[in-house]
Amino acid sequence: MSRAPSEIHSPRIGPLARLPAFFALEDKRAVVAGGSPAAAWKAELLSAAGARVEVFAPAAGEEMLALAAAPPRGAVAIHARLWRAADLTGAAIAVADCADEQAAAEFAAAARAQGAPVNVIDRPAFSDFAFGAIVNRSPLVIGISTDGAAPVFGQAIRARIEALIPRGFARWAAAARSWRPRVQALALPFRGRRTFWEKFAARAIAAPERAPTEADFVALLASGAASDAGSVILVGAGPGNPELLTLRAVRALQSADVILFDDLVATDILDFARREAKKMLVGKTGHKASCRQDDINALMISLARAGRRVVRLKGGDPMIFGRADEEIAACRAAGIAVEVVPGITTAQGAASRLLVSLTRRGEARRVQYVTGHGHDGQLPADIDWESLADPTVTTVVYMPSKTLAELVATAIKAGLDPSTPGVAVERATRADERVIAAPVVELPGRLAAQPPTGPVVVMIGRVFADHLEAAEAVMPSHDERKTGPARRR
Repeated sequence: MSRAPSEIHSPRIGPLARLPAFFALEDKRAVVAGGSPAAAWKAELLSAAGARVEVFAPAAGEEMLALAAAPPRGAVAIHARLWRAADLTGAAIAVADCADEQAAAEFAAAARAQGAPVNVIDRPAFSDFAFGAIVNRSPLVIGISTDGAAPVFGQAIRARIEALIPRGFARWAAAARSWRPRVQALALPFRGRRTFWEKFAARAIAAPERAPTEADFVALLASGAASDAGSVILVGAGPGNPELLTLRAVRALQSADVILFDDLVATDILDFARREAKKMLVGKTGHKASCRQDDINALMISLARAGRRVVRLKGGDPMIFGRADEEIAACRAAGIAVEVVPGITTAQGAASRLLVSLTRRGEARRVQYVTGHGHDGQLPADIDWESLADPTVTTVVYMPSKTLAELVATAIKAGLDPSTPGVAVERATRADERVIAAPVVELPGRLAAQPPTGPVVVMIGRVFADHLEAAEAVMPSHDERKTGPARRR
């Protein structure tokens, strides 16, 4: 069965408690009513943003007076009186510290009458916007809001981000501001401009402690000018949990023009892609309608030839039963640049959740990966059954759902102990992960009794003995399942 590739549109953004926006206040008039410490802090923020701040307060506090004497950027002028409606004429923004709701309502109405967005400190019902916690690496500025629900929580998050964002990023952000007009003037194609800024970001992250130089600009420009050709990146999406994506995988998703992804890729993974990227489902699912591999290859090549940066997104690791060799060969034959970003394979993810070492000392000498699904959809005929029966091996079976009973029966005939522990893990590492542990002879029946609806991996070996014992402690014995609990001693 086959199906055609289909485009998947990005989901709409979820509800926002506040719209994050940044006001441009350079040399614009800002009005502050009140002389309290809280008002002084808001006036300082406005001054730092370049506004000309006019404060109306009959008695300004020490903090406000000190600010007026030494403002961080825009001038701060104090008028020793109460505000009047006429004071708000021409204001780009208005802030007030009001003693009660009546005063807050009057100030908010007067500001809105002049078209000025208003904030009344600690009174969200009268405010058009809120001041959040700020991480300042200007011109890189990060704002954090909890919609007033937990300001202390917002400050704690700010502290965490402060620790992660090097102060040197301010220099790189300033360089970006000065270089942008130069890049635009060169009339590079879209891909060239994007490559320039992708390389810029990578260089800034790699060397935040130093200031960017003209040599950086020249090198980045050369990389952008050479980027007209499309490319293909095979990216491992891991077993499903988005937190297991590698940093390199995230960067690839964020730089992609087109993403071709399989059915087995968790939808949460696509949230890391930039919203403008086209996302196309090229589903390949065993025993179900799937896109033909030749069609996927042709689509991938045609997009790359059109200058697109194509990410071929695969569940787990693309180099483990992911048909990566066929796609790499197709790219090479077409002269398309191709690279691979490895991912955590499903076996590793499942083992990490089970807290089981697949090579536990004294119990397993090696690990082997086999597939239960051949080109014809049947159990492969060339499986090394003697190796599968080796009691010192941990075996991981990919795509086992339809052929597991035949695989187990054949392995037992070849010498596999029927009591060898087996574990089936469905949707490994995801929130709805399901684990079934049983002696390998019983595992196909257990899995058939609860048919999986997501990707499954089966692991067989002595290293899973503890999981088998734990499962049997809460499950009836084999005899009991036949005769009922009354016969259990």
